[in-house]
Amino acid sequence: MKISIITVVWNNEKTIKNCIESILSQTYKNIEYIIVDGQSTDKTIEIIKSYGNKISKFISEKDNGIYDAMNKGISMASGDIVGILNSDDFYTNEKVIETIANEFLTKDIDATFSDLDYISFEDESKITRKWRSTPYSIGAFIKGWHPAHPTFFVKKEIYEKYGNFDLDFAISADFEIMLRFIEKHKIKTTHIPQVLVKMREGGESNQSIKNILKGNANVRKAFIKNGIKLDKLYTPKRLIKKVIQKIKK
Repeated sequence: MKISIITVVWNNEKTIKNCIESILSQTYKNIEYIIVDGQSTDKTIEIIKSYGNKISKFISEKDNGIYDAMNKGISMASGDIVGILNSDDFYTNEKVIETIANEFLTKDIDATFSDLDYISFEDESKITRKWRSTPYSIGAFIKGWHPAHPTFFVKKEIYEKYGNFDLDFAISADFEIMLRFIEKHKIKTTHIPQVLVKMREGGESNQSIKNILKGNANVRKAFIKNGIKLDKLYTPKRLIKKVIQKIKK
């Protein structure tokens, strides 16, 4: 079973090496590693090219944002399973993809997800927030639940059946696609109760109060677009969950 892992990047010379090496160090060998660069102007491309043919596929060209770049990666992927690891993030150990593969090989599922730790951008040993998920139950998204996207691995055929990232969502298209796949189309999922990804603070959807508000507006838009009735208390419930994650750190 081939697993395609996609990393999209633009001007991230500081952390791209850490991300790449966390993938190349995996014990599972049937990995197709795809990097989509948005024409970086720093040393990002130089770093990527230094790995030579260890990177399965690499393109560097202009795009219409992070989700457009992710869609390009998906279109390039030839694996049975697709995962997306952002250039600021990394896997916690060398057996992560082996764990993912075993989940698909032993269970009748379409996707799987796990737990995640947010870490300080400056100090990767400092955990700033813990994201501990639970198995999906019907209606969970409405209650403020959703998987951590960097931990989300899904069969390529699900993208082919239900579509890629919706570019109408400049922020939170990752939330929308998981809502569409899991809540709307009821794909079969499992939760792996392990921290498999570490994610540096400072993502596009949580860089500022303005983006947090925009992200919440996009999330509400995602429910409407997918024809799912939203609880009036959804936004405060979602924010409370994030506060609890911070407290449990």
